[in-house]
Amino acid sequence: MYKNLAGSAIVALAACFFSPSFSQSAPAADPLKIGFVYVTPVTDAGWVRQHEEGRKAVEAALAGKVKTTFVENVPEGADAERVIRDLAQQGNKLIFTPSFGYMEPTLKVARDFPDVKFESITGYKTAPNVATANARYYQGRYLAGVAAGRMTKTHIAGYVAGFPIPEVLQGINAFALGMRSVDPKAHVKVVWLDAWFDPPKERDAAMALFDKGVDVIAFHTGSTAVMAAAQERGKMAVAYHSDMRKVAPDAQIVAVTHQWGSYYTQRAQAMLDGSWKATSVWGGVKEGMIRVGDFGPKVPKAVQEEVLARQQDIASGKLQVFRAVEDVRDNEGQLAIAKGLSLRDDQILTMNWLVEGVQGRVAR
Repeated sequence: MYKNLAGSAIVALAACFFSPSFSQSAPAADPLKIGFVYVTPVTDAGWVRQHEEGRKAVEAALAGKVKTTFVENVPEGADAERVIRDLAQQGNKLIFTPSFGYMEPTLKVARDFPDVKFESITGYKTAPNVATANARYYQGRYLAGVAAGRMTKTHIAGYVAGFPIPEVLQGINAFALGMRSVDPKAHVKVVWLDAWFDPPKERDAAMALFDKGVDVIAFHTGSTAVMAAAQERGKMAVAYHSDMRKVAPDAQIVAVTHQWGSYYTQRAQAMLDGSWKATSVWGGVKEGMIRVGDFGPKVPKAVQEEVLARQQDIASGKLQVFRAVEDVRDNEGQLAIAKGLSLRDDQILTMNWLVEGVQGRVAR
């Protein structure tokens, strides 16, 4: 009996040394490769900065499980398709393309790489391997308009805008509605640039608006040039995308900031656990994708509290930006939203008009 036990022990000990399960550990899974494409250079603040912060959040939250890379300053169009294709060929299995003009190139590349997942940020067309996501930027614009309406002395605001696409029109209209909710005399002058990122052109547009009596300005472009111009001229400005007090410490009234880290991390985790689906997300204040704050030193405490209270009202659903308390007309006098009604999401997403009080035209 003892002899048999000894023999069994020797066999077991040998198995410990020679069985592959003991002699070597299982190979670690390769990290998920994730690519990002940026439409402008990575700067200290702005649209791309917020997406870069989102990328860093993914790296921090999923350390060791992911490996991210980015390509910056990629124009929309043929260059975008080439870069997106290169990222897919390099083995990236999840690719984020955060610019409206990247939508079609993303869809084209996605057809050729069915095993790669793509996230078209601000796009609206999906495919089996293409999800879309955007934020309700207009909610933050409305809140910024409330702050601007309380702070203006001339009742004239300026707005430097890239292109007249629905997302930009939503923001202009929401800003004007927010201003006029506290200052019925307020008007908004719009300058179209036909560019997302052109700092000299952005600065020139801001200066021209200041020369026309504007004392508070907002913008929908990619740099900090408008903020710097406001600081230089002693005017007030609404920061967009990022907190820009480093550039305009005295000029900044408030910042509308975009928060992408949570969304990007959730989508990367979905890839890791095999639950990724081609969803369409449109989140706002409630979902934490849009936040208003970072008030400047000139903003009275009462104004800050009012803006933050309305932010809570938006989060709870009590306040809806495009719900009409009274008839809302466009700037050509046509009824846009009848009293007591609200725009549906599909109507907001296809917006092609400017609200009463906005001086400017939409090319149709």
